[in-house]
Order: sequence, then C-alpha cells, then structure tokens
Amino acid sequence: MKNDIATIKNSMEGFNRRLEEAEDQISELEDQLIIKSNRKSKMYKMKQYINLAYYSKNFFLSPNQFCSVDRASACRLKSPRICRDPETRSPLGYGYVNFRFPADAEWALNTLNFDLINGKPFRLMWSQPDDRLRKSGVGNIFIKNLDKSIDNRALFYLFSVFGNILSCKVVCDDNGSKGYAYVHFDSLAAANRAIWHMNGVRLNNRQVYVGRFKFPEERAAEVRTRDRTTFTNVFVKNFGDEIDDEKLKEIFSEYGPTESVKVIRDASGKSKGFGFVRYETHEAAQKAVLDLHGKSIDGKALYVGRAQKKIERLAELRRRFERLKVKEKSRPPGVPIYIKNLDETIDNEKLKEEFSSFGSISRAKVMVEVGQGKGFGIVCFSSFEEATKAVGEMNGRMVGSKPLHVTLGQARRRW
Repeated sequence: MKNDIATIKNSMEGFNRRLEEAEDQISELEDQLIIKSNRKSKMYKMKQYINLAYYSKNFFLSPNQFCSVDRASACRLKSPRICRDPETRSPLGYGYVNFRFPADAEWALNTLNFDLINGKPFRLMWSQPDDRLRKSGVGNIFIKNLDKSIDNRALFYLFSVFGNILSCKVVCDDNGSKGYAYVHFDSLAAANRAIWHMNGVRLNNRQVYVGRFKFPEERAAEVRTRDRTTFTNVFVKNFGDEIDDEKLKEIFSEYGPTESVKVIRDASGKSKGFGFVRYETHEAAQKAVLDLHGKSIDGKALYVGRAQKKIERLAELRRRFERLKVKEKSRPPGVPIYIKNLDETIDNEKLKEEFSSFGSISRAKVMVEVGQGKGFGIVCFSSFEEATKAVGEMNGRMVGSKPLHVTLGQARRRW
C-alpha cells in the first residue's frame, strides 16, 4: 500500500513538471506570435502581451519582496526587475514585472495598485514601449484645490468613469497631499469628458479646478505674456551692503508710490544683495525698470526687471541648461580650473595673461552680468599636468586686490 502511494505521488510530481514545461512552451510560442503580429501591424496593443510589465513608481523594494507570498502568490511571475542607476547601482524608484499570463497581470493591477509599501503608494500601470503618447501630453489633465483626504485610489475611481486611465497621481510631500494631481487618459476624448463634467465640481466641500495639462514652458509663456502688461512687482539685484530698505525705497519712490520695499537678508542679518519693490501701478513699475536697469550705484550696475514667477524662473533655467549643453559639445576638450574671488578689474585677456605661463590655454573667461564681472571665471588647459601646476601656484595668490581661490575641474573628453 505504501509503495502504491509513493508511486502515485511520483507520477503526480512528474505530471506537474511536464505541465509546467508545457505551459512554458505555450508561453514562448504565444510571445513569438505576438512579436510577429506587432511587426506586421507596427502597433503595440499592451493587453495582447503575454509578458506584461508594470511601471512601479515609488518602487523601493527588492524583486523578492514584490514576489512575496502575501502580495503575489496568486500570480505566476516571469521576470521582475528594478531599474537602477548605471553608475551608483542605487534604485531609481521604478521597475518592471513580467507575468506569464494576462489574467495574472490584470489581477495584480486591480488588487495591488495604490497599496502602501514602505509608507508610499505603489503605482502600477501597463508598460508603454512607445513613450510618444506620454511625452506629448495628449489626454493628460491637471486637477487642483483637492481636499487632503483624496488619495490616489479615490482619485482613480472618481475619474475612471470617463475613460481608460494610464496613470493617476496625487502629488504629496512629507505632510501628505499638496492639493493637486494629474490623471493621464489613453485618449483626448476621455480627457475632455473629464474636464467638461468635473471642472468646478465640489469635492468634500472644495470646488476643484480640472483643466488640460500644460508643460512648464507653455505655462511660463502664458504668465510672461500676461504679466508683461500688468506687473507691479520689481526685482532688484547687484547692490552693496550699504543699501537697506529705506535707501532702496528712496531710490525707487521717484517713479511712483510703493506698496512695499524689501532687501533680502541672510540669517545673520547681512544683505544678500537683492530685493523687491512693489508699486501701486503698473506704469510706475515699468518706468522704474526702463530708467534704473544698468544704472551705476556705488560703483555697481543695478539689475532691475520684472519679478518673475517660480514657473518662469524654472523654465528659464531649463533653457539655459539646454544652451549650455549645446555649447559644451562644441567647445574643444581640455582640463578646466575654476577661479573665484576675482578682482573687478580682471577681464578675459587679463585672466589669460595671468595663467598663460603654466601652459597652453584653450579658453579663458570671466563671468559677467550687466557689463560687470561676477567675481569668478574659468581657464581651460590642454593637459592635466598644466592645470595641476596652475592650481598649486595660483591658489591664494594676490591678483589685483584679492587673493584667488583656484580649484581643479573635471577633464572634458570626447569619445
């Protein structure tokens, strides 16, 4: 009797192994068929994939943790993967999970989405091999003035009646919801339905705004166009410590009555060299900008301009960064050294002259603003040895009326 039971058990184990092998073969064949059909149609239909992947934002756990019994025991996983930084190998906060069967992927999406893992919501979505839809912004909407009690899951179910949602996120910080969110639909029609029905609706006694998502550059352009003809707040910088609130008000009140004047100071009370002036009328603010920008006060040329919104400043920084990247690619390779605490009398030619004795210089530049040096610059040598020698000899040397602070930069190479 015991031998019969053992024989039956061995037969069942062999049958289970053959069944698993057959399932693997079927899975591989289906993958091949799907790849062939995708090549023919040149269209990715995610729900036809057998190997389905999830984009898992706020992903700070190992594949073994994701595959734990309490979370994915009902699913047959093929290959979970966490995306990591290629240099530091630290997690980037997202990953992909390939399932053997679409039903398992559907189950995971419906069951695990927005669960809290390590105190953060675990967002899941179908992987999109073609990221053009996401980058285009089509179907993406913006919601603001949300009540703090509305989380990712509540928002998802609230807006899912208007169409298929690709991504849904309530923006949070350490204190919880920041009161705004993004929902990305798979079509423009679904997004328009959501805007039509939900804009102005009261949720938890708060009237929400729902509108089309706008990229930062687009929003900055709108703010810039609107404020150009209405601004009353003026930004002033590049003045000395002797300028306080009263002195600044005295200079700017000539152009009209002011509502507030403020010199920004650090924790010790020392002036940071910039401040703000708010006028009662746009005409007074505009006249002050036109007359005072570039004017020399106590030997320094003032910068006076319209005070920008945060979105404008960020957009301007992005544009500058892109321009710098283009310039960096066009510049000749070399080893840079950075010089701080430059005297106001030092220009590009004088800087090159001071460092030319240490080797061949491909570039020497003093950073300027409103025609005046900002007190720092850069010199590029042709070799690491020349740059090292210059740092050793010039660091701390008096040039003009100030001791230089010279440090070695990172060598630029072209591969």
